Amino acid sequence: MEQLEFFEIPSPCIGVCEANAKGYCKGCFRSRDERFNWQTYSDPQKREVIRLCQMRKQRAVLAMLEARKKAEADAD
Repeated sequence: MEQLEFFEIPSPCIGVCEANAKGYCKGCFRSRDERFNWQTYSDPQKREVIRLCQMRKQRAVLAMLEARKKAEADAD
């Protein structure tokens, strides 16, 4: 049995609309296709995009922390 959805799944956009080197939005971490097709996606598709965005953000944060660590180690 499928669960009923009572609320629309909002766009993860935070208004920072600029692509990073990998082509993902720096604000919400969606791909170009994910941003342009958001309105046509079903709720399960939107949930999957949000899950992927969360994973991309985690990887970006970890990469930033690793780069910072390396820069600090190189400065010593």
